[in-house]
Amino acid sequence: MGWPMAGRLVEARFPLTVLDAREEVAVRFVEERGGRRAATLRALAAASDVVITMLPDGDTVRRVVLGDGGEGLIAGMRPGSILVDMSSSDPMGTRALGQICRERGVHMVDAPVSGGVPRAVGGTLAIMAGGDGTVIDKLEPIFSVLGQRVFRTGPLGSGHAMKVLNNLVSAAGLIAAAEALLVGRAFGLDPNVMVDVLNASTGRNNSTENKFKQYILSRTFASGFALDLMVKDLTMAVDLARKTGTPALFAAACRELWAAARASLEPGADHTAVVRWLEQLAGVTLEQGRDRDV
Repeated sequence: MGWPMAGRLVEARFPLTVLDAREEVAVRFVEERGGRRAATLRALAAASDVVITMLPDGDTVRRVVLGDGGEGLIAGMRPGSILVDMSSSDPMGTRALGQICRERGVHMVDAPVSGGVPRAVGGTLAIMAGGDGTVIDKLEPIFSVLGQRVFRTGPLGSGHAMKVLNNLVSAAGLIAAAEALLVGRAFGLDPNVMVDVLNASTGRNNSTENKFKQYILSRTFASGFALDLMVKDLTMAVDLARKTGTPALFAAACRELWAAARASLEPGADHTAVVRWLEQLAGVTLEQGRDRDV
């Protein structure tokens, strides 16, 4: 997601400095898209008024920001500069990191996104921004390049809370649709026709519209969002429910299903590959041109 988002900022003529844990990625980005490459986290922060993190999880964000031996982002950030975490991070961890930033005179906004790689490429992401409203105002020119809609969700941490809850609903919709298609396939229905019916009916959801024909029935399983990351977000959603004292029985069950799929599938699997695991359980395949039994 970070690559197309950074690319859009270059195209919009923002002066951009990039850094990646894999040096060859940053080098290739500058060669292909433009911008400058920083040698260290501290150097990147010193060159920037706004620092955007797009990383796998909140623990990684914290390590990158605080660093080790004074070489994190915070060491190079000037008072009044802004840290924007657009990753999917733990809401409670975001609040704690924000307090450290405030003590250094640095503003922090959490602004996770939804829409996947295709919408990152097109600049039509949904952005959920949590933090001080006057700081978010300053970020609007950046957000307008990256997203189609910006939702101001409340104080710091609220954007990350909204993101994990959104992914809970998304994950549940994918599992529900997959199970329905497997039942229908076992009965003799055509999965392509079922998806068309769902999308014209009340069962329509993001997965039926944007994932099943594109990545599951096509058997590519290449949406660009990893199964590991889905389990991570679902774990945070369940943890948020626990910390707020909210019963979330379905959320817990949904998280366990996804975790079981991750344990059964190959490392690095795309999250849409959860359907391959469900097919194995059902003894039925959605693959076209094959007998319905796996």
